Amino acid sequence: MTASTHPTQSHDVPGLVRDPVCGMMVDPATARGGHAEHDGTTYAFCNPKCRAKFVAEPAKYVTVAPVAPPSPAETTESSSGTYTCPMHPEVVQVGPGACPLCGMALEPKQITLDDAPDPEYVDMRRRFVVSAVLTAPVFALAMAEMLPGHLLGQVVRSHSALVQLVLATPVVLWGGWPFFVRALASIRNRSPNMFTLIGLGAGAAYGFSVFALLLPGQLPHSFRGHDGSVPMYFEAASVITTLVLLGQVLELRARHATSSALRALLGLAPKTARVLADDGSERDVARDSVTIGDRLRVRPGESVPVDGVVLEGESSVDESMLTGEAFPVRKTAGAKVTGGTMNGPGGFVMRAERIGRETLLAQIVEHVAEAQRSRAPIQNMADAVSAWFVPAVVVTALVSALAWGVFGPEPRLANALVNAVAVLIIACPCALGLATPISIVVAMGRGATAGVLIRDAAALEQLADVDTLVIDKTGTLTEGKPRLVDVITASGHEASVVLGLAASLERSSEHPLAAAIVAGAAERGAAMSPATDFASHTGRGVSGTVSGRPVALGNESLMTELGVDATELADRAEAMGQEGRTVMFVAIDGLASGLVAVADPIKSTTPAALEALRAEGIRVVMLTGDSRATAEVVARRLGIEEFEAQVTPQQKSEVVARFQREGRVVAMAGDGINDAPALARANVGIAMGTGTDIAMKSATITLVKGDLDGIVRARHLSRATLRNIRQNLFFAFVYNAVGVPVAAGALYPVFGLLLSPMIASAAMSMSSVSVIANALRLRSIDLAPPGSLDAGRK
Repeated sequence: MTASTHPTQSHDVPGLVRDPVCGMMVDPATARGGHAEHDGTTYAFCNPKCRAKFVAEPAKYVTVAPVAPPSPAETTESSSGTYTCPMHPEVVQVGPGACPLCGMALEPKQITLDDAPDPEYVDMRRRFVVSAVLTAPVFALAMAEMLPGHLLGQVVRSHSALVQLVLATPVVLWGGWPFFVRALASIRNRSPNMFTLIGLGAGAAYGFSVFALLLPGQLPHSFRGHDGSVPMYFEAASVITTLVLLGQVLELRARHATSSALRALLGLAPKTARVLADDGSERDVARDSVTIGDRLRVRPGESVPVDGVVLEGESSVDESMLTGEAFPVRKTAGAKVTGGTMNGPGGFVMRAERIGRETLLAQIVEHVAEAQRSRAPIQNMADAVSAWFVPAVVVTALVSALAWGVFGPEPRLANALVNAVAVLIIACPCALGLATPISIVVAMGRGATAGVLIRDAAALEQLADVDTLVIDKTGTLTEGKPRLVDVITASGHEASVVLGLAASLERSSEHPLAAAIVAGAAERGAAMSPATDFASHTGRGVSGTVSGRPVALGNESLMTELGVDATELADRAEAMGQEGRTVMFVAIDGLASGLVAVADPIKSTTPAALEALRAEGIRVVMLTGDSRATAEVVARRLGIEEFEAQVTPQQKSEVVARFQREGRVVAMAGDGINDAPALARANVGIAMGTGTDIAMKSATITLVKGDLDGIVRARHLSRATLRNIRQNLFFAFVYNAVGVPVAAGALYPVFGLLLSPMIASAAMSMSSVSVIANALRLRSIDLAPPGSLDAGRK
């Protein structure tokens, strides 16, 4: 609040305001609960229910003592420690914690190079380890009665329940404490989710067991075993808590890995920069100390520190991280350079124009992080069901308790308590919690055997509905590495000799094209000899002497500079260039002797994979940072009708977003850093296993071999998995649909039957067994594309 007559909404984080009802930080531009005005001030709300409360009694929420606005230092500190929910971006707070709407752990809104351990992950891992150690003996004691001869049971029978209580109490009350907190928050915010069910299930199992142990005489005889023993459910409460903790640890570790990849991307820019002073002196400073307008020297082989423009010098810069183009780009005075790109053999002086969070590299990281938070996990399905299931279970338990307490036979209170607990136990979310994860785990294993690595459930959910595939060119449709594809000779020259001399000269060069020519010569058996007098002509080519003969290799500009007449080969070079190849003239003894052409070949599996995808009705669109001429050649060869060339990483992401606004379900396939924002923005991001780490971390599916026919396999797996999940949810709820009314006593007036908590536990276990058995069927499904050599194999 401010000290004005009409207080404005509290701002604890720059750009965000506090919901006056629940205190949650909200972005006014995207406030899910809408806005309301009071006394000339507009308030934003996290959900419509908060807005309704405010509109009904605004004075109740605005009569708060004014506080001083935060100082600049506090604002900076708050901004750097701002956390948000991956599923609900409108939820923002200072410091880590859990989302009050869904219970997921919050993550930093801004990615930095600081790789300190995630406190949430450290805490959950510690709780899991301790809980797992304590749960093992609890489970063993509970199962002791099932061992042959009941030997262990006879030894521990007299003290088993007490030992289980001692061991299970820290598991449930300490290990599961975060889940109870989140369950209470979900109830307080009227947003029931999986943590609500987990809190109810684990709490009911533990609470009933404590009651049965401490007050066994209050339980009616019908709820005892054949031997008169009182049922205990300490193992159920402990196992539920421990398994949920394991899920949290795995989720937090996976999200930390994604953040690590983004930090590695930020780390592409060097930590220092060489600043040129006005007096001509040079000194190395931290990159964060660079200011706009500084003159910086970039030496051969160094990374460009920040975004700027070349002032003097020339070189070739590898910009593949931005454009996906495998060939370096020549940079001369006036050319733009981007922080994080790799300088080649030349050196230059540049002027810094964009620094810090304004650099293109930092913006790519921000785009990736935002895009990843824009996608909702498949667990929304379970949460949507929980929205009505949880209140229904609670109401049923309360009605059952009330009915038994008022109209039931004696002992009324004991019967009321036991029947209410029986309802909660049979509604325990064991099977519901397994329904989705167990299918995903089995599907992930099946996908791995088919070369498809799946990172999360959302990818499988939406891949089946994908109708548009946006695809990168370099490294995805093509191999992504320059290769020697052709050698043309002038009259009177042999191809092997021309190639051998050219490769001999290129062995002294560090240019990527040189490596392609040398490798191609080795494959073709061309003889190579040592080169002397080697000279690199930046942006034009190389020259030197091989076996006493002067040799030059480069573009037409270099030929003109050296006085070589290349007229005879010019037309052929132009024609090859129009086919998307990079062509270099070879001059031997001062004469134009031939051409060598380097290109990025199309993968052998690409045409058939695209045909299979089109047969499934998928619209294919190619996006590339490469030139339009090269893009046209590739598109024509592959029959791709829609493509865009010379697009930036942000533009790729914007194209994906545009398709999504049109109502399309979009998959993006790529392999490079420049594809990361689009991979994260897409409904399903598909990375090539041969690509960069950041691409694989930004994507939700990775094709190990980097072949597109893996997408067809993944779609088949997606459809099968979705069917399996729906079947599992049916199994999970059918027991509840039948068991909850019986547990509440619906059959007692007619048949005199009550559902013992032991039977409720058995039914709960049977639902879990059914779910697991059904999920295991995914291991045997056939994923091979129709007509392939693998079709019919498992």
